[in-house]
Amino acid sequence: MSFILSPSGVVAETPILATDVPKAEIEAVFEILNGSIDKQVRVVDIGSDTNVAVGILYRGSMSTNGDVVGAILHHKVTEVYYVVFGSGILVTGGSVTGDRREFPADSPVVTELVGPTGGRQIIDGHTRLISAGDMVVIPAGVPHGFRQIDEGITYLSIRVDPDQTLPAGYVNPVLQ
Repeated sequence: MSFILSPSGVVAETPILATDVPKAEIEAVFEILNGSIDKQVRVVDIGSDTNVAVGILYRGSMSTNGDVVGAILHHKVTEVYYVVFGSGILVTGGSVTGDRREFPADSPVVTELVGPTGGRQIIDGHTRLISAGDMVVIPAGVPHGFRQIDEGITYLSIRVDPDQTLPAGYVNPVLQ
């Protein structure tokens, strides 16, 4: 945000413009998922060295065996899920086990979607059913993964990126 000195000597703030992410853009990006799980729609610089990204995700039916759930954790990016369609059993937190797998630094998962990210397994995490209309806030560093999805789940992910690890100004190529 910047300040402007007006002719009357009054200091006024110059507003930061809002960025629209219309339903049509989200739907257009959803249409090109083509078997991938996650696509970024936009990454917006909101000032104060922070980006906010909007992604659309779809996961098909799946179920894990036993109490161990495969999980990922984003080291710098907080995610807010908003479930659009379907439902699933989401697990967050708990103890992590297994070998830590870091995504390669040049992977699109890191460079476009969620920044530096590792994979682990969750034991004894908080389990809950999420379905259309629900929101979940997953802070950076919290492991998360689905234990079960019956018929698929579609959700938006709002990604808060305080270190600007994601590319500010990114617009999914299908929208250009």
